[in-house]
Amino acid sequence: MTTPLPNFTTRLDGQVALVTGASAGLGQRFARVLAASGAAVAVTARRRDRLDALVGEIEAAGGKAKAFTLDVADASRCKAIVGEVEGALGLVTILVNNAGIPDAKRAVKMDIDLIDQVISVNMRAPFILSCEVARRLIDAKTPGRIVNIASMAAYDYSGMGAALYSTTKAAVVRMTEALAVEWAKFGINVNGIAPGAFSSEMLDGMLARVGDITQHFPRKRIGDPAQMDSTLLYLVSPSSDFVTGTIIKIDDGQHYR
Repeated sequence: MTTPLPNFTTRLDGQVALVTGASAGLGQRFARVLAASGAAVAVTARRRDRLDALVGEIEAAGGKAKAFTLDVADASRCKAIVGEVEGALGLVTILVNNAGIPDAKRAVKMDIDLIDQVISVNMRAPFILSCEVARRLIDAKTPGRIVNIASMAAYDYSGMGAALYSTTKAAVVRMTEALAVEWAKFGINVNGIAPGAFSSEMLDGMLARVGDITQHFPRKRIGDPAQMDSTLLYLVSPSSDFVTGTIIKIDDGQHYR
């Protein structure tokens, strides 16, 4: 069989995508990108007013989206949300586990409530959501794509605070690799993106505390979320059919010294 050249497409027509943490930053951008490529997008987060505004923007641009309120720290809501999205938009075939929170504290100064919150949001929620999506895909005998947003903090920690954030993001990397192996036979590809410093509400909060960090970077700049569009689309589209268990690092050389 001869494969046409190039064997590449980013069209997502007929796909249903669920994006967590879609009320701001990277998640908001991811939702717009997926909708612009033809997917029906379920945007989820705690701030419903922002989600409704995002849905309006996507629909005005000719896309399809629906808002769902979700606090990923709530395990029962994580289990329920996939069925709710399926009922409204159809079987979820793309999941982007984007929601995450920093700890911004040294390990010995963290209280138990904060430890539980960071683990629940950054690690437990992606695992639960991935399993809920995969279970339905397996039952339907339908392939799918899961993309977990990790962080370069999974590989590089300066020791200046956020040890638990680094730990949970390392867990996301390993979760991606492990689930990719378990679900490969079902046609479910599980991959991840490990961003460096990109413009977002989370990073803005850090910069307010520590000041300009770009002078330590080789190119002395912070990433624009648009610079992740192509990687996201590659991982959720037919173009990455043979790719699973892979983490793509996007950090402009920030963490290589």
